[in-house]
Amino acid sequence: MSKNTVKTFVLLAAFGGLIMAIGSLFGQTGLVIGLVLALVMVGGSYWFSDKLAVASAGAQPVDERDAPKLYAIVRDLSQRSGAPMPRVYLSPAAQPNAFATGRNPEHAVVCVTHGLMQVLDDEEIRGVLAHEMSHVKNRDILIGSVAAALAMAITFVARMAMWGALFGGGGGRDSEGGNVFGALMLAILAPIAALMIQMAISRSREYEADHSGAELLGTGEPLARALEKIERYAKQVPMDVTPAQATAYIVNPLTGRRVEFANLFMTHPPTADRIARLRSGA
Repeated sequence: MSKNTVKTFVLLAAFGGLIMAIGSLFGQTGLVIGLVLALVMVGGSYWFSDKLAVASAGAQPVDERDAPKLYAIVRDLSQRSGAPMPRVYLSPAAQPNAFATGRNPEHAVVCVTHGLMQVLDDEEIRGVLAHEMSHVKNRDILIGSVAAALAMAITFVARMAMWGALFGGGGGRDSEGGNVFGALMLAILAPIAALMIQMAISRSREYEADHSGAELLGTGEPLARALEKIERYAKQVPMDVTPAQATAYIVNPLTGRRVEFANLFMTHPPTADRIARLRSGA
């Protein structure tokens, strides 16, 4: 069993336990409901994480006739890396960006935005796609995809638990007050816990994919130039994507948004650091 497979099982267990913890606020019945929801959401995120990511991006599948240059680059990198040819998707977003998703290399998806195809030159596009194909070959696309899907689910469940505690009543004043307070705390803390887990996963994955992508091309310069452009445009061109899905992208698509304590909740390594590593060969 690979290291990333073990990480995925640990991740699924952690998120499943968090969902059950939310349900336990409502006693034995809530715990059982939490268990059922955990099993459904964990299973669903494993099988359908790629569909959720693609739907979130508003992307559509393309073939060689629709996007010959994009398809040819992905096919060439797939052959060179030894990974199966992934499905190729194109998002209508104006911000240049890209992501890979799927439960394994045989069911992988590589998606780029319309903005990326317009802003980057051919070598820079190859650099970005070499990075994404490295995610596929390294078998870490499942980890990020599952984390994103479950983070969305946990945020939803936590909010439902909060509203249920506020308006659903309880078995007595003391228990009702405890349920409301506990649900409010989980509504705040559960999404933060999910984000923290995503952050720990995402930062290391990006460094590894940068390194593998540079090795695949024989140089890190095209990807370094691409990251410079993507970072600059991400600050200027907004992108409508949920925070849970933002970790999947090569550069955080929410970079341009003003967020308090932004450095504390960075889901990607600093782009300048990634560029420096690529150019130094680190």
